[in-house]
Amino acid sequence: MDEREYPEQPLEEVQVRKIGNRKYIVADVEPLDVDGTRTVAVGTLMWLVAFLALLPFYGWLEQHDKTWWLWTCLAGFGLGVIGWDYCRRRRNRHEESDERPPSR
Repeated sequence: MDEREYPEQPLEEVQVRKIGNRKYIVADVEPLDVDGTRTVAVGTLMWLVAFLALLPFYGWLEQHDKTWWLWTCLAGFGLGVIGWDYCRRRRNRHEESDERPPSR
């Protein structure tokens, strides 16, 4: 492989990482501040919707030995509520630690 130069950027200011025989340019951007609360909440609601959507078909699920679909949705919802609470508490602790003045 040939070594590529990037003339549109001054290479002195760009961080380059070498992994194996390849070089990667590291972008100088701040990481996203994602706490996962919204993602877990949406996933939890999707499990609840799936449970409610399957509920009218309980007879069919029972006839075809597929009632585990219903209980899997209910378990996904229950675990999602626990995960949402965990993410929410973690986010609140993180926000509190940012607001406190540094101790001396």
